[in-house]
Amino acid sequence: MDKLRLRFSKTGRAVYISHLDLMRTMTRAFLRAGCRLKYSEGFNPHPNISIALPLSVGCESLCEIMDFRLIEEKELDDILKSLSVQLPEGIEALEVYGAERKVKEIKWLKISGIFEYDERDAAEMTEKLNAFYSRESIVISKKSKRGVGETDIRPAIKEIGFAQEGNDVRLDAVISAQEPTLNPELIADALRQLTPETAPDFAKFRRLEIYDENMEVFR
Repeated sequence: MDKLRLRFSKTGRAVYISHLDLMRTMTRAFLRAGCRLKYSEGFNPHPNISIALPLSVGCESLCEIMDFRLIEEKELDDILKSLSVQLPEGIEALEVYGAERKVKEIKWLKISGIFEYDERDAAEMTEKLNAFYSRESIVISKKSKRGVGETDIRPAIKEIGFAQEGNDVRLDAVISAQEPTLNPELIADALRQLTPETAPDFAKFRRLEIYDENMEVFR
C-alpha cells in the first residue's frame, strides 16, 4: 500500500502539544520505531505525513487520523506495535491501515464538552444553554485571514444538547468538520458574545468520532 493511515488519540498532558510540535513528535517516533518515512523532493524536503484535521491546543481527541508513506513495506501490525512504544504519554496509536478514502470526504465531528460554572446553578444553566442553541441563527464576530467579520455558526451545528452533570454542564454535539470548519471553542465564544450571563467560567472539549456527509464513520 502506498498511502497508510494512523488513527490515534491525544489526551491528558499531550493536549498542550501544538500542531507543529505534534508533527515533529510523530516524525521522531517513526524514526525511533524503525519506520523510514518518505520525504518530499526539492531544496527543503519534509516528511510525507499529514494530519487530516489539525487539533486546537487544549482539546482532547479519541479519533485523530494521520496519513503517511514509508520507504519500505512493513506489516501493518508491526508498524502499530513499533510506534506504540515510541509515542509520548498522552498519544496512543490505535490502528494502522491502508488509506482508501479521501480526507475531503470528512464532514462531521462528534464532540463532547464540559462547561464549568463556579457560582451559578448547573441546572439553570443547562436550561438556558438548550434554549439558546435552539435558535435558528447564531451570528457572532469571528476572526479570519481577511479580518473580523460576522458569521452564522448555527448551520455548522448538526446536533447539540446540554445536560447537567453534577455541578457542571455536559455538551454533546455533532458539528461541521470541514467546509465550514467549526472550532468547538466557538460554541462557548458565542455565549460570551451574545449571552455572557450563560458563558462558562471554563470549558473543555473532546473529539469522539469523525463521519462523512452521510454520518457513516470515516476511516
